Amino acid sequence: MTQPPPPPPNQPPQQPQQGGFGPPQPPQDTPPQDAVPKDAAPQDAAPQPPAPDLTKAPEPGYGYPQAPQPGQAPQPSQAPQGPPQAAQHPQPPQPPQTPPPPAPSGPPQQPQPGYGYPQAPGQPAPPAPAPGYGYPAQPGTPAPPAYGQPQQPGPYGQPTPPYGQQPGYGYPGQPGQPGQPGQPGQPGQPGYPTAPAGYGYPGQPTMPMHPQAGGPGQGPGVGKKFNAQLAIIVGAVVAIALIVGGGVWYAKSSDGGKKEEAGPAGPTGGGGDTGGTGGTGGTTSGGKEKVPADPASDVLFKVPMPVIKKDDSVGVKGSWLTDKAYVKTGVSEIAGYDLDKGTKLWSVPLPGPVCEASKFATDDYRTAVTFQASAAETASCDQVAAIDLAAGKQLWKKTVNSGDYPISFNNVTVSANTVALGSTNGGAAFDIDSGKVLWSPKPADTCYDAGYGGGPKLVAVRKCGAYDNPELHIQTIDPVSGKVISEYKLATGIDYASVVSSDPLVVAADVGDSAGDGSGISDFFSIDNKTGKLRTRISVPGDQYAADCEGITRIEACTGLAVGNDRIYVPTEEHDGTGEYSRTNEVIAFDLATGKQTGQRADAGDGYTIYPLRMDGSNLIAYKRPPYDKGGQVVSIAGGSFKETKLLENPATEAVHDLETSMSPEYSEVLYSQGRLFMSEVYADDGSLSSGDPQYLAVAYGAGS
Repeated sequence: MTQPPPPPPNQPPQQPQQGGFGPPQPPQDTPPQDAVPKDAAPQDAAPQPPAPDLTKAPEPGYGYPQAPQPGQAPQPSQAPQGPPQAAQHPQPPQPPQTPPPPAPSGPPQQPQPGYGYPQAPGQPAPPAPAPGYGYPAQPGTPAPPAYGQPQQPGPYGQPTPPYGQQPGYGYPGQPGQPGQPGQPGQPGQPGYPTAPAGYGYPGQPTMPMHPQAGGPGQGPGVGKKFNAQLAIIVGAVVAIALIVGGGVWYAKSSDGGKKEEAGPAGPTGGGGDTGGTGGTGGTTSGGKEKVPADPASDVLFKVPMPVIKKDDSVGVKGSWLTDKAYVKTGVSEIAGYDLDKGTKLWSVPLPGPVCEASKFATDDYRTAVTFQASAAETASCDQVAAIDLAAGKQLWKKTVNSGDYPISFNNVTVSANTVALGSTNGGAAFDIDSGKVLWSPKPADTCYDAGYGGGPKLVAVRKCGAYDNPELHIQTIDPVSGKVISEYKLATGIDYASVVSSDPLVVAADVGDSAGDGSGISDFFSIDNKTGKLRTRISVPGDQYAADCEGITRIEACTGLAVGNDRIYVPTEEHDGTGEYSRTNEVIAFDLATGKQTGQRADAGDGYTIYPLRMDGSNLIAYKRPPYDKGGQVVSIAGGSFKETKLLENPATEAVHDLETSMSPEYSEVLYSQGRLFMSEVYADDGSLSSGDPQYLAVAYGAGS
């Protein structure tokens, strides 16, 4: 997973102090609930086949060459006609005359030009790309290891199936190792028998062997010469039949018995410009987003970057959509803009910069932000305000004291009509209509609410114990009274947790700092909101999956993830594509009840990188960052079939491409609704690193009607 940008330079995390969640709490010294060990096999895992006996000679099977009759010499194998010719790599394409744009100034640094950008002349050609997900295994692929044997690491960027489970259909085979028996181009070496493949796993091609002497009664064909070319053809036909058969079998059995629209390569997934090309103006099946007749877009408007003092950088987190306005945080203000023209409709001035903003709002477009009381460097994030995004006005402004000093809040969210804030001093909550205090920290509490996840339900991440060895409790609470409805205690060794979704409840954590990439995610915990029991635990190694949660202080600041259909949709890390110099990735679905992959996979397409944005009913809305010669896309992916429908595609012109790729989804805010795509920065700076190029706070794109 990618390295997140540094947090805004407001205040470093404080040492925990006495005080915490206001309402009475249940005892916090309960032992951890039955967490599923990271290395434990699921209880319902299918029994594994026994390890093959390599001491026995393989039994002859279909297509096995037969021995000659007595008195006939064995047919010698054809020797290679000469050494294999080295593959001639084509010369890399020349880059465009205009070099790629420099990274924009200010934290965080933006990514370099899109993947797939041609290399400069004179550089050595890279190695051939590894086959992508679902690519059939090559002849000579070794059998899956027997139960209990250590797994070999998969190719870069490809997920490893859970321990104790056979890979599902479409999982890439491991490349054969040089010198192994049965490897192509090694005549004269018999192939070893392989263990049965897992359910739906693509069959392994059988390599022909040389004739061997046989005894009496060795079956049909004794005494006849066997044509080696015929054996190769037969083996290939058998392999193709197995692969096609596996695809049909998978289509009938995946998703709990529901029929998937599948071909030989698994569920239908979009890629590049091979997906849907728009529609006739209707809506996507299972969602509310309209399918434009023409997904080709234009730039609707650009919001200039605010002017700030030299060598300064200011946080501008927060963007929302209403039925009439695109609302974006600026420097010491929140402003609404016309959806199509970008005209400023209203502005709410603030005395200092916005620190944090809730990504949720009420049904009538009210939300909350924290901000500084002034622009001074010593000012802290101790102010909270409710904002009416429809009317364009501030509803109220509050502070919460701990002793004689106001509390600096680390995060803010909205659930129902409650504004909830977390800090190392404890949590507080207000009624969004009146500003009435619902609860605040109590000095006698030995635990504190580090933060909350909002939306459909309100979930608290509550910390107890020593600062260097905390106990984390995940509590679903009543948004009005603060009463604990259910509670799950995370295992010891987890210092921070993020709320990915409040309903269904999904929590991300870096267990034992094992992610290794700063993403904050090594595992997802699927928890029952009603009982507080763990449903399942999903392992997502940091070197294979690309999402990010900043759970140290920003409890619900997760990007690149979406939850719906009782599943979580996770992007993989980028890996080599099928084209020369190209990179790509996929989105994989995990079942929140079983923790297993569902078999659904959405391919980004060569040169593209796909990021889940949100759910639209049962459909997944995702953004595709483009390669150097194309525009980005927004697609809708059907929750059942995973069929992709293109909703928007940006122009591939150099100016628009440079503008679009300067706002990467990993470090920017991306919103999409009804044919419009909005991308915005989360930091504003003085532009000293922009080389004189204009900078923008936000950019809007719109597809045809």
